[in-house]
Formats: sequence, structure tokens, C-alpha cells
Amino acid sequence: MNRTIVFSHANSFPAGTYRKLFAHWAAAGWRVLAPDKLGHDPAWPVASNWRPTRNELIHFIERSGLQGPAYLVGHSLGGYLSLLVACRRPELAAGVVLLDSPVLGGWRARSVRMLKATRLMGQVSPSRVSQRRRHHWPSADAVRQHFEAKRSFARWDAAVLGDYLASGFEPDPQGGLRLGFRREVESRLYDTVPDHLDAVLRLHPPRCPVAYIGGTQSTEGRQVGLEATRRLVRERLEWIEGSHLYPMEQPALTAAAVLRQLESMAEPPAAPKRALRNAAAT
Repeated sequence: MNRTIVFSHANSFPAGTYRKLFAHWAAAGWRVLAPDKLGHDPAWPVASNWRPTRNELIHFIERSGLQGPAYLVGHSLGGYLSLLVACRRPELAAGVVLLDSPVLGGWRARSVRMLKATRLMGQVSPSRVSQRRRHHWPSADAVRQHFEAKRSFARWDAAVLGDYLASGFEPDPQGGLRLGFRREVESRLYDTVPDHLDAVLRLHPPRCPVAYIGGTQSTEGRQVGLEATRRLVRERLEWIEGSHLYPMEQPALTAAAVLRQLESMAEPPAAPKRALRNAAAT
């Protein structure tokens, strides 16, 4: 068995944010590979339904030199991309774990398709906020003070917040620090969210097991609904207390839940039970 996890991050959070999860998985004997910031390479520009970004993840997996399929784990954006890779290139995926990446389908998908076609998506998607997100600070201390004061980050594990502050910012040529994950890329990803997952899953269903781990207080999960997700994952569904960002809030519980799913997927199928011989025939 290839004990390799290819992890894909959520929108706006570079892979370094998840270092604590990676450490748990490495301690359990798993090799972890993760692209740092999807969507930033001009060779793979962000476009509708994320096809180039999916191809960017495929390229990352191919150039990693893996011997055999890996287990694809992704948070939010990363979960959708992992699923799209498993559908497009099934030989690359031994299993998929979606971390609060509920499958958009049915009337909700049709609504998103209409909003994208009429160019109204930016008025209702999270890009309304990300387009105006602060992206420059005079110093590392200013960055820390800014995020420690935000209510949404107060729920984060302290070590995870530290990892985000260490990996999510870069020197600005004009001085100070700026967001490493560019806000225009974040906004573009929000506005081009896939509306075709139901068709992809119908025409090219994944050949590997798929699991879903959701946050009990996830607004995204409530907005998207879980009908399509339940059809896809069946019994491989569990919950962790927290918001859409529960991997940052509960990293140890998240890492353990992923390991349970991976070990379950890696188990050989049970041998069929022999039919009991009819005692009367002996």
C-alpha cells in the first residue's frame, strides 16, 4: 500500500497552515505531500469550474514521482479539487477524504451556473469580502496583532495560527509584509466555483472510496446541503465539532478522523462468508 497523502489546502490558506495535521500523519507513518498555493502559477490560471487548477494538482501529483495511487485529502477548495482529480484521473487516487467540501448539485448548482453566466456571482459569493481584504502590514507584529484580534481566528488552535502567520505572509517589495495568497486569486476561485460536479460524478464517478468529514457548525455545509454528498460517500461520513475551518480549530481531532478514514479505505476487502452447509444434507 502506498502510504502517501496528497493534501490540498482551502482557499486563501497556504499548505503551511496545516503543519500540525501533517505532523500527526507523519507520526502515524504517512508521507505527506502538499502544493503550497494552488491557483498562483500563471501556467494554470483560475477559470470556471476550476479545470486548470485541477490540472495543476494533477501536475503536482505526477511530478512527485509516486509509485502507485495516493490518498487525496483536501479542505474546502482542496477537497473539491481532490474529487475532480479522482474523477478525471482515477489511477492517481486510492481514496479521497473531503474536509467540509460538500458536493454542490441539483437546483443549487443550477443557481450558481446562472449567477456565473449573468456575472452576478461576485455580488453573492465570499469574494465580496476577499476583494477588499487587507493585504499589507508594516511588520510581523502588526500581522499578529491584526489576526489575534479577529473573532473568527479566536477559535483557532494557537499553534495553527502561528503556522498561518509564519507561512501565509511574504515580504512586500515596497516594505512590510503582504498576504502570500493573493486576494485576487482568492476572489477568482470563489467566483468560479464548480457548478458541474453532479454531471462529473454521473459521467465519471470515482473508482476509489470517498469520505466526508464535516463541521457541525459549518455555514458552508448548511448552504450547499448534503444530499449529493451522502449519495457519494454513503456510510463514510462523520462530524467534528466546529465551523467550516474546524481543521484549524481542532487539528488533532481532524488528523485522527482522517487517519480513521484512510485506514478503513486501505483495509483489504473482507473475504465472502462461506454458505453454511445444510446440516440435513450431511
